[in-house]
Order: sequence, then structure tokens, then C-alpha cells
Amino acid sequence: MEILVVVLVVIDLLLAAVTLGVVLRERRPGGGTGSDASGAGVREAVDALRPDLYAQQSAIGERLAQSAGLMDQRLQSLTESLGLELARLRQDNAQQLDRMRATVDERLHSTLEHRLGESFRTVSERLEQVQQGLGEMHSLAADVGGLKRVLTNVKNRGGLGELQLERQLADCLTPDQYATEVVIRPGSAERVEFALRLPGGDDHRPVWLPIDSKFPQEDYERLLAAQEAGDQAAADRAGRELERAVRVQARRISEKYVVPPYSTDFAIMYLPTEGLFAEVLRRPGLVSDLQSSLRVLVSGPTTLMALLNSLQMGFRTLAIEQRTAEVWEVLAQAKTEFARYGQVWERLARQLQTAQNTVEEVGRRTRAVQRRLRDVEAGPDDALTGPEAGTASSGPSARD
Repeated sequence: MEILVVVLVVIDLLLAAVTLGVVLRERRPGGGTGSDASGAGVREAVDALRPDLYAQQSAIGERLAQSAGLMDQRLQSLTESLGLELARLRQDNAQQLDRMRATVDERLHSTLEHRLGESFRTVSERLEQVQQGLGEMHSLAADVGGLKRVLTNVKNRGGLGELQLERQLADCLTPDQYATEVVIRPGSAERVEFALRLPGGDDHRPVWLPIDSKFPQEDYERLLAAQEAGDQAAADRAGRELERAVRVQARRISEKYVVPPYSTDFAIMYLPTEGLFAEVLRRPGLVSDLQSSLRVLVSGPTTLMALLNSLQMGFRTLAIEQRTAEVWEVLAQAKTEFARYGQVWERLARQLQTAQNTVEEVGRRTRAVQRRLRDVEAGPDDALTGPEAGTASSGPSARD
């Protein structure tokens, strides 16, 4: 509305300016006059236009006042209507917000209860699992403690190595291919833990391959502790102690169990862990020195398994050779029996030939006797009847 009033005012001003310009043009003299005459004309024109301008200004003021009143009324009505709409909209929004709040609260409550229930159930299950794990850890710790106590005892530690060695022997060999607690040297009280039974000479006496399990755990644990601590001096010292312990055990095995010809010219020292065996192999020249000077072969679980598999193949080859010799012996006996069988057949053939000749001779004798009998039967008839009777009787004899 204000924009319309301003536009009207501007139009009135333009009309007034145009009217003033027309009046001035009409009152300007044709040949050109002085400045006084022109100023007087202008004042007259302005005086003439002033009432119109005042009238227009009054009309414009009235219009503005009317417009302002109308605008006030319209603004008041618009304000009232907007207030009513806003109140209704506020009420509707409040109701919708209340419904939304109730719905959200309900859903949040149900979801929260469901999630909390699942969370508490999951937490309870996890706590039960943790409790079970702790129980297993306690039992495992007890088992580890028991194993540690077992390993701290030299006798029990040796029994553990023997048990592992026996398991490997049972997995690779048959019970008749090895023995336990074998006395190798005759008249000696020394018994080796395990010995493989190898074929001997012509007297069928077995040759034993001694296998003894050793586990120098203390020296090995000191070496591991020094290596983990980074103490090179302590590691070198523990390594020398481990080497000394291995040499001592190898010397005992060589002195007790390497007794040719009752045993092989070497024995096997079994180390039950791969770590200990690897550490012994790392000592420069230790394994080769034990083999050459003491005739003791150091072996771990893996190398012993490979050695046992090789021996098993040798045992199978020997069994095949023995079976082959037995087969050849059976074939030789069969050949002899077959020759005897041929001789029996030859004797039987001669006997059958003799019997056949006898049968043929009997047949010839029988036919000769039959001819004689026929001649005897025909003789009396010929003597009584003469030639006619002989002719007459020739027919029946021919028929006979």
C-alpha cells in the first residue's frame, strides 16, 4: 500500500513539473526578453500552480491518512487472524508433539528394555564363559605346575622321555622288532631302555641297536633364560654346560650299551624335544665328535621318526628276502616231488604195459583153446558120417 501512495505522489509531481514547463514555454517571448521578465513569469506560474499543489498535497495527505487507516485495519485483522492461526497451529503442534513424545517414549522404553535384556543376557553369558575360562586356566595352571614338578624330578623327567620314545617306536615298528629293558652285555646288570632287534648271523641271535633317552633340562633352561635376558656371557656359559652334560651322557651310553657283536657298533641318544635337539646341533662339532669318538648318534623326535621309517623299510626288504628263500626252497621240494611223481608214472606205465601184454597173451591163448575145442567138437561127426555128414554139418558150424 505504501508503495502505491509513493507512486501516486511521484506521478503528481511529474504532472506538476510538466505543467510548469508548458506554462513557461508559452509565456517565453519570441524575440528573447531579459531575465526580469522571465523571473516574473516564473513566479507568476508558481503562484498560479501553488493552490493546485496545495490541493494535491491535501488530497495526497487525505489519501495517505485513509490508506494508513485501511492499512491499520487490515493489519489488525491480519494480526488477529494470524494470532488465531498461530494459536491453532501451536495447539495442533503441541498435540502432535505430545503424541510423538508418547510414541517415542513407548518405543524407546520397549527398545531399551529389549536391548538392556539382551545386553544383560549377553553379559551374563560372557561372564559365565569368562568364569569357565578362569576355571580352565586354574586347572591348566595346576596341570602346568604338576608338569613342572614332574620335570624338576630327574627320574620323572626320564620317564617322560621314555614314554615319548616308546610311543614313537610303537607307531613305526611292530612289537617283535624292538624290546624294552634289554641286557646287551652278557652277565651285565646294565639294561638299556629300548633296543631294536636286527637280524644276526648264522646262529640266529639278534643284534641289538641301543636307544637311550636323555633330557638335560636344567642346563637347557638356563641357556634359554640367558638368551631371553640378552646376557651373552651367561648364554655362552650355559651352552658349555649343556655341551658337557650331553658329552657325559653320550659317554655313559657308549660304555654301557655299545658292545659288538651283541650290539651294533653305534647307539642312539634320544633327545625328547626339538628345541633341545636344535640347540645341540648348534654347538660346533659336537654331533660329529660324538659320532666319531663315542659312536653315539644324537637324534630328536623328527630325525628318529625318519630313522625308524628307514629301518622299517629294511625290515620289510629282509622279510621279502626271507620269503623269497622260503619260496625257492618250496619250489625245490616241489621239483623233487614232481620228479618222483614222474618216476611213479613211469612205473605205472610199465606195469600197465605188462598187464596189457598179459591180457593180449590171455586173449591169444583163449582163441587158441577155442579153436582146439571147435576142432574137437567137429571131429566125431566127421568120423561117423563121412564126407556128407561133414558137408551137412558145415552149415551149422558156419552159423555158429
